[in-house]
Amino acid sequence: MHRFQTLPSVLGLAIAGLIVGMSSVFAQQAIPVCQPPTSGEYLLLVVSPTANNQKQLRSALPPELKTITCKYLNETVTRIGGFKKIDDANRWARYVSNIVGLSAIITTRPTTADVQPQQRAQQQAQQQPLQQTVNYNPQALGEGYAVLVDYYNRPELVSSVQQAVGGNVGFVSYGQRPYLLAVYTTNQSEAYNTLQKLNNGGFVASIVDSRKVILLRSTVRL
Repeated sequence: MHRFQTLPSVLGLAIAGLIVGMSSVFAQQAIPVCQPPTSGEYLLLVVSPTANNQKQLRSALPPELKTITCKYLNETVTRIGGFKKIDDANRWARYVSNIVGLSAIITTRPTTADVQPQQRAQQQAQQQPLQQTVNYNPQALGEGYAVLVDYYNRPELVSSVQQAVGGNVGFVSYGQRPYLLAVYTTNQSEAYNTLQKLNNGGFVASIVDSRKVILLRSTVRL
């Protein structure tokens, strides 16, 4: 008789455990997609895939910096926005790397004044497919910084990006999405200076860990 009285309790605990487990799974799946930066804003995205990473990061940041956990491409990141100058975003990126040991992505969105001339140039350019000037040989980049430009499947942007950076650009894959590679360097200052040039030119660009970038073409042309 005692055995039958405890059975509902056992079943109740099992069902409760199942519900908690399902709730945990749904909670993990409910991470929102990161909102893009506002016009002229520099956004810091800190790669923080675990709850422990996120807790350490928040404890190391001052309360006035608002943080949000979200998804950027295939990465779980902590979004830190509100920077109006690249130097400020750069300083906090170095702080996060040195204090917490996490890598950060800096991305930006050009101001409305910058975008309008760029859009006019895009409308005037003739769309042509990207062509490779070297053999197709996908390979991962080494350690350093990669400055990527989102070209929105508009190959005519190649020449504009080349003019902005003063040299050839490559073609890469990052997070299973294609980008133009403006520069690959181990020099942090060079990477941030290139990002500043691209932002001033009206491009949507970001700095990422180059080890996660797959080089598809070292040089592209129209």
